[in-house]
Amino acid sequence: MYFPRHIEPVVARISRRKSVLVLTGARQVGKSTMLKDVYHNINYVTLNRPLVRESAKENPSLFFEINKPPVIVDEIQKAAELFDYIKDIVDENKKKGQFYLTGSQSLKLMKNVSDSLAGRAGIIKMLGLSISELAGIDYRTPFLPVISHFETMDELKTEFDYLKMISVIHKGFFPELHETESDLHDWSDYYSSYFQTYIEKDIKDVLKIQDESAFIKFVKAVASLTGEMLNMTTIAEMCGKDVKTVRSWLSVLESSGLVFLLEPYSNNYSKRLVKTPKIYFLDTGFICWLLGWNTPEQMVNGAMWGHIFESFVFAEILKSYYNEGIVKPLLFYYRDLDKNEIDLLISEGDFLYPIEIKTASDPTKAMVRNFRCLEDIPFKKIGTGALICLAKERLPLIDNVWILPAQMI
Repeated sequence: MYFPRHIEPVVARISRRKSVLVLTGARQVGKSTMLKDVYHNINYVTLNRPLVRESAKENPSLFFEINKPPVIVDEIQKAAELFDYIKDIVDENKKKGQFYLTGSQSLKLMKNVSDSLAGRAGIIKMLGLSISELAGIDYRTPFLPVISHFETMDELKTEFDYLKMISVIHKGFFPELHETESDLHDWSDYYSSYFQTYIEKDIKDVLKIQDESAFIKFVKAVASLTGEMLNMTTIAEMCGKDVKTVRSWLSVLESSGLVFLLEPYSNNYSKRLVKTPKIYFLDTGFICWLLGWNTPEQMVNGAMWGHIFESFVFAEILKSYYNEGIVKPLLFYYRDLDKNEIDLLISEGDFLYPIEIKTASDPTKAMVRNFRCLEDIPFKKIGTGALICLAKERLPLIDNVWILPAQMI
């Protein structure tokens, strides 16, 4: 079963403007599946196949004689030799929509794009399925906690009740998990295979890891700290490596599309704001598998449920921006030296929109008391705020702040 993706119109829009489209994202989020569905009449070739990859490396010119554009090339970073040939082809023939390149390791991919295809390529980032995509809802405006969004979502009425929401958060958002009915054994098998494939095909090529067990401990440590301020020393202690190694490993995990570092909000007028990013593991099913929360019940009763739910909400909001082609959305969190914190700030023009994320079904006014900290930020206005939670319906909480059910993101 194919779920139509909200990013499809963005792909069409950029391919009309650029000769090359570059689509990055974690392994198995549906990059090549989406491209093949939208452009089913053009050639597709994957560099995951060793013989194809070696042919591309050894004879790039012949490769493109056989695979003439327009063409989809999957995992393009595995044959960097192709980039200069793509540059020559698009410089000679400036026709739009010639190359559709995908990659799950954007660190290597984007270096080659910057070196060879600067100005010639449009860049898109892709994450797993969103709850709107799972529900078949076509509304794809980047999330802002404003009345127009609330009213649209009221009309659409997604069918995610509490149990369904908990189940999908535990399952995760890789498309393959939702294509057919599956049980918890299938879920465990999927993530076990996914993690091993990720290490074998993505990580070892980049990091040349000798100690695989330490890397596994590292990934689990990062998953256990999702939604918290990044502490390299803590992660280093948990996996038995030095901070320099952890920093290198984390950059690869980030460029693989599995984690996101959310920067703190800062300005030139206050030195009381922290400068440490928060770290989010972007697929909640993967978090649960890594940490041994093997059922939805274990997840919601576990010590990390609040952080897992926060990671889910943040990832859904991030997807709404990526799916509109916005690869660097103005998303931040707020924390000052007095430890006043706001989970998420969305910056839009002169406004800052504050968002708090809680697992509560009956939230209280005290949960948004830190929103007042924004009053001291010069040249910014406070926009409508939201407390995103597991409530059943949208309700006003205080002046200009709404209780927002998670399915209405």
